[in-house]
Amino acid sequence: MEWIAATIFWLSLLGILHSYLFYPVLLRWLSKGKKLNALVYTEEDEWPQVSVIMSAYNEEQVIGQKMDSLLQLDYPDGKLSLYVGSDCSTDQTNAILERYSADNPNIHFFPYTSRRGKPGVINELAEIALQEGGSGPEHLFIITDASVMMDPHCARALARHFKNPEIDVVDAHMIHIGMTEEDISRAEDEYISSEVQLKHREGLVWGKMIGPFGGCYALRANRFSKVPSNFLVDDFYITMKVFEQGGKAINDLEATCREPVSHEIREEFRRKARISAGNFQNLLTFTHLWWPPAGPLGFAFFSHKVLRWLGPFFMLAILFSSGLLALGDNLFYTLMFWVMAGALIFLPLLDALFNSLGINLLPLRGARYFVMMNLALLRGFINFIKGIRSNVWEPTKRDHRSKP
Repeated sequence: MEWIAATIFWLSLLGILHSYLFYPVLLRWLSKGKKLNALVYTEEDEWPQVSVIMSAYNEEQVIGQKMDSLLQLDYPDGKLSLYVGSDCSTDQTNAILERYSADNPNIHFFPYTSRRGKPGVINELAEIALQEGGSGPEHLFIITDASVMMDPHCARALARHFKNPEIDVVDAHMIHIGMTEEDISRAEDEYISSEVQLKHREGLVWGKMIGPFGGCYALRANRFSKVPSNFLVDDFYITMKVFEQGGKAINDLEATCREPVSHEIREEFRRKARISAGNFQNLLTFTHLWWPPAGPLGFAFFSHKVLRWLGPFFMLAILFSSGLLALGDNLFYTLMFWVMAGALIFLPLLDALFNSLGINLLPLRGARYFVMMNLALLRGFINFIKGIRSNVWEPTKRDHRSKP
């Protein structure tokens, strides 16, 4: 019995350490000196046709700013079209978008009268864009969220890489704005920033970036795959379908865009739980891409995503196996049990206490954020087991006020 508990303990610990420590360190080492992609568009007359696709639902606070950011994109005249679908918005989103479409002939606005979820809107807009812009490899989609503001050079930075026929997906560099000391925003930004670097290095080393952030990324129109009606994480699904077709995916750090970071821990928990349920959908759908974890794609998928999605189960396994082994008066496992129990319970409570007193320590906030993230993964797994019938949901609340 003890050897079984010890095996569970060490395999679980190895799974966590590999995904969060060993794999990032390995990628940092492998990516040294590597260039992202040398075959890019440069001449003004060779840039491909781009269709920007965006789903919006009750985005009156940001939709005007978003449309302004799209209209000021630096891209050759006549080669950029905007396809915007409102997912039965009930605020002023439709009225604002109607004004923009009336003033700009390259904006195609579709006010849907029934909820269908972001993937459903994207599916319909993509079909329209394919009919109007063609289904050849020189036609590109840029799929973006209403809350994400693209810098003027972003479209060119994304599109330039598609001169290389091997590249089918290019992710933008998401930069968070509006961080404060008193909430989870800095912890969220630290995590996302580390993820940006990890995805960038996966592209550098193998051309196998394991999923874009979804807020802003480009892909060849002929590589777009319709997202199933009950799937929650559309960007990951689309990228994995590209990998099934043998394409490459990269992240360009120069293709910058900006989004307000999440501040409320309950809202972020809700968002991550939803994403987690979608992660487990993709885990089963694309098992053939990560198992066995051999070859660049399988190894990256398993190391970066699968092990992280199983993180809460590893933590519970470490806690219970070390507790069981501690009953035999083993000092090491007794220490590990209390370290794990303290990390999962004491540190988040301590951070909540300090926060109530106006004391904000980033390491403690990071520990609380990490625990919250894994609890959300666990909650998402439970939702996945119960069954997911619809991908319609209410967007996460974000603070859209201008902050440094």
